[in-house]
Amino acid sequence: MTSLNEYLVEKRAAVAAREARIESGSLGPVPLAAQVSVEGRSGVRRIRIRNHQVITDSPPDFAGYDLGPGSPELQLGILGSCLAHSYLIHAARLGVPLDAVDVAVSGRLDARAGRPGFEAVPVSPHDITYVVRVVSPASREAVARLEAEVDRFCPILNLLRSPQTVRGTLDHRAPEAPAQAA
Repeated sequence: MTSLNEYLVEKRAAVAAREARIESGSLGPVPLAAQVSVEGRSGVRRIRIRNHQVITDSPPDFAGYDLGPGSPELQLGILGSCLAHSYLIHAARLGVPLDAVDVAVSGRLDARAGRPGFEAVPVSPHDITYVVRVVSPASREAVARLEAEVDRFCPILNLLRSPQTVRGTLDHRAPEAPAQAA
């Protein structure tokens, strides 16, 4: 492969096959899962998803070793990745040629959030903005249609825009006692 447009030919075939599976009823809800463990010697968080691992860490001023992005930074990267992938999917589906797609995402996280005088400041990343740069010989109308499809179908963009129900539980256990010597 030498160009993004050559990749889009493969993507178009994959998208068409996936859409056929959806239409036939053979592809429905897909369970998603992630497992996160904390390494005791460093506090680094290891995220395991399927056969993949991602390391998240904190900057040194937060007792981290800066071995990976923090969770809020990773969230912005996830949004950018999902937007870029959504542009690829819908460009393939709509037949819009792309020479390049780049996404820049930014936001704010205020350490003072929730403290006296800053009660109204969100504790979550906020003021999130993104810019998608698309290089394409397609018409403005075709690219506008592409943008509308991405806006409608990008899963993470829509997750962040819509209120969600998140349920959690805490499973508290006492440490296991060391084995007694006989």
